[in-house]
Amino acid sequence: MNKICADEKVLLILEGCLGAAGIAVCAFIAPKSAVVIFIFAAAIIIAQTIVFSKRRKKLSRLCDKIDMILHNNEEISLEEFKEGELGILSSEIHKMTIKLREQNNALKSEKLILKESLEDISHQLRTPLTTILVILGTMRGEQSQKEREEHISNMFTLLSKMQWLLETLLSISRLDAGAVTFKKERATVSEIVNNAIIPLSIAIELKDITLSQEISEGAGLFADKMYMTEALENILKNCMEHTPEGGAINISAQENNIYTEIVISDTGAGIPEEELSRVFERFYRGKGFSSKGYGIGLAFAKKIAASQNGTLTVKNGRTCGAVFEMRIYKQTEVRG
Repeated sequence: MNKICADEKVLLILEGCLGAAGIAVCAFIAPKSAVVIFIFAAAIIIAQTIVFSKRRKKLSRLCDKIDMILHNNEEISLEEFKEGELGILSSEIHKMTIKLREQNNALKSEKLILKESLEDISHQLRTPLTTILVILGTMRGEQSQKEREEHISNMFTLLSKMQWLLETLLSISRLDAGAVTFKKERATVSEIVNNAIIPLSIAIELKDITLSQEISEGAGLFADKMYMTEALENILKNCMEHTPEGGAINISAQENNIYTEIVISDTGAGIPEEELSRVFERFYRGKGFSSKGYGIGLAFAKKIAASQNGTLTVKNGRTCGAVFEMRIYKQTEVRG
């Protein structure tokens, strides 16, 4: 701002000097012309002084507006600067202001999510840790061998759940940060599904759940087998937890020229309509959630599907239960 004022003063001084020199020359040649030139030069200098003064005031107001923006004042209007030579500048400043506000809101939202996530993690870990401490306190007293073995088994289960929670959170964080190098390769759906079933087979058998597969012969996809197995395992785990004893889980898959689709459905109670849009939110658990769940398995599965050029959606079945649909789209070669 000071630099602009200095430039304007120099310009006015130069114009004054040139005008004075012109008047002096004309005074020797034609005195009457010198008077006219003097009046004309004075008028130009006065007009420029007024214009420069108005521009300085306008620039000063614009600087004040920018200063208010920098101090997080969101009720700022640049409408008065739309016209004239400052129009382009004010337009760019307006765009920059909108961008800064969007970034600021995004940072606030991320900060809030991080705060809530840390609170949820703390709560999820506090509960099993408290239970373990209670068990350890109980084990100090006299107990039979059977009771001690039961307590040790309970602690092992709790510690295993905590380990799964921390490992899953770490995997989600790595996916969010883009720090995962995927080993994508062609794999059959049957292979991935069978690998996902293995860790859950005993639990499924204990609940007497019928597990059926309808996978088209040769159906495959191009993805990271390990992560895809984890995604399907989390979906199957969710279905198993919400399927009553004696229920059924069905896995079907087919491949076409655009994508490979894997559909997993169960015969549970389904998901309330108002909760369908929140099922994949991190740490979200509905009203009828399983006390064994942490609310991150489905979020992790959706994150994996997205990283493999795919989508994961959920809806309720026609008669009962939930239906999870995963589509992994084929990579297309772009030719220039």
